[in-house]
Amino acid sequence: MSFGIALSGLNAAQQDLNVTANNIANSSTTGFKQSRAEFAELFAVSPYGVNRNAHGNGVKVAAVSQQFTQGNINTTNNSMDLALSGQGFFVLSDGGSTVYSRAGAFRPNNDGYVVNSMGQRLQVYPPSATGNFNTSTMSDLRLVTSESSPAATSEVETVFNLPSAATVPTTTPFSAADETSYNTARSMTVYDSLGAAHTASMYYVKTATNEWDMHMTIDGNAAGTQHLVYDQNGNLTTPANGQFVLPTYDAAAGLSTGAAPLNLTMDLSRTTQYGDTFTMTSITQDGYTTGRLIGIDIDSTGVVQARFTNGQSTQLGQVAIATFANPQGMQQLGDTNWAQTFASGQPLNGQAGNSGFGLIQSGALEASNVDITAQLVNMITAQRNFQANSQMISTADQITQTIINIR
Repeated sequence: MSFGIALSGLNAAQQDLNVTANNIANSSTTGFKQSRAEFAELFAVSPYGVNRNAHGNGVKVAAVSQQFTQGNINTTNNSMDLALSGQGFFVLSDGGSTVYSRAGAFRPNNDGYVVNSMGQRLQVYPPSATGNFNTSTMSDLRLVTSESSPAATSEVETVFNLPSAATVPTTTPFSAADETSYNTARSMTVYDSLGAAHTASMYYVKTATNEWDMHMTIDGNAAGTQHLVYDQNGNLTTPANGQFVLPTYDAAAGLSTGAAPLNLTMDLSRTTQYGDTFTMTSITQDGYTTGRLIGIDIDSTGVVQARFTNGQSTQLGQVAIATFANPQGMQQLGDTNWAQTFASGQPLNGQAGNSGFGLIQSGALEASNVDITAQLVNMITAQRNFQANSQMISTADQITQTIINIR
């Protein structure tokens, strides 16, 4: 009997060493979760109860349970590297099957899909028409490779101050080619529907006390005139709503790119007339040209945005996160992946930052949660257990030999 009991101890110690060895081997594996061997006593029980003098029958490994504690977050130089801080798993599509992982080393493949080293595709909630995300379904995250489409300028806001002490120009009528026919000028860039840039120039001509004419040209072609009137406090009174609606700028007016006609409205409501100095505080317009992809940004809630050279950004999706009622019940698949089982319960899908879900850090990876020092101590303990059980077998063998040698 003692041989069997000691042998069970040897087997248990050997499995403990195997678990420890696996932990140490994966101490540098991204997203790895260490395991521990859990033991249970073997005891023979009959339907008639247990004799008070009965002893145990040894030990067995009851379970090898994973420890889903947080690993350290290590920063990287790759914006596609993602680390989960808190509860949850990344959701991956493996040829149509859903698997879960804490390893966030992702990269785009040759088709633009964001995958890990095994080619499993990262799942996201796709953007909806309302600007939010459709959390009722998931799709593969794919990086856009096309250019960002342009948008024609339609609204322009200028903030400037005209000098009240300015004098009426000596040369009339106004001519953009004659600097003596206007007081000052500024220019800006506007865009048509094809993304082509056009130079819009603004010429300011004082016509009387507190009155000015603002002449507009686009690419040197006349584009409209607005009469400006300021009160004694320097505030704009004409136009009453501060809006200067320019005439349609089309092919007949000089638009030669084949784009749709430009319809511009300038907001002058914040302009003033004070002092003796002209100042242009700001010029803003809502158009932009074609843009090329220059980067991918992922925020702490998993929102993925593509950035373009024209200053625009496009939402590509929101990284899906899943949690489980019993993570230790999940099935290990290798490659730092897990699968749902009956013991783990159904996945609860959600978004990073929501209650019960961790946050995502871009440009970082979660390291293994293995504590090398603790594992070395476990190794020494398991080794001693193995040696003690080996000694028990030697002792039992000596006793057996003694009995056999009785004459």
